[in-house]
Amino acid sequence: MKRFDKKLVGFLTREEIQSILDAPDVQSWCGQRDRVLFSTLYNTGARVSEIIGLRVRDIVLSQASFVHILGKGRKERTVPLWRATAMQIKHWLPHIGSSPDQRLFPNRSGQPMTRSNVTDRLQLAVQSASKQCPKLLHHRISPHVIRHSTAQHLLQAGVDLNVIALWLGHESPATTHMYMQADLTMKEQALNTLQPPKTKAMRYQPPDRLLQFLKSM
Repeated sequence: MKRFDKKLVGFLTREEIQSILDAPDVQSWCGQRDRVLFSTLYNTGARVSEIIGLRVRDIVLSQASFVHILGKGRKERTVPLWRATAMQIKHWLPHIGSSPDQRLFPNRSGQPMTRSNVTDRLQLAVQSASKQCPKLLHHRISPHVIRHSTAQHLLQAGVDLNVIALWLGHESPATTHMYMQADLTMKEQALNTLQPPKTKAMRYQPPDRLLQFLKSM
């Protein structure tokens, strides 16, 4: 097989994600949509195509809220929602109507958003968030980076890799293994769980010839 360098997948810290989620201006219609959109994107770890395809009927708001996602190969999966995300969606629904077929995240014309729409809106949020979190300027951020960040944060929280694979809609956990990389903090934590071997400090033993020379001085 042809050998090639595999670049590590980039992901954002929880602080950086939070800065992006807080960036959209909720005083505008687009800002309200973007905040709910990015929160749902991070919560679900969904692909951008899956997010823009969501309809009102795909959201179930109850004691245990969740979302139905139609993924690759028209395979469905269900992903739970944090209470905060569910509340954001609940407050967003009156702005778009309650028709079951209504797109959850339409554009201003009521039409489905495109991949480029989501990417452009995310870049605007990143530019705004970078004023409070300058570290964002050092990243190339796309909707897929948000997906990677969700996976990485689940891993850091101790979630089993098989569960993460189901969460993201991967057919096999092997796919999850391919792009999820433990960060330095996780590696340090792993190292701390393994006690170092007990080794005795080496003590210098001068040779007899050197001792005799020193005594003769």
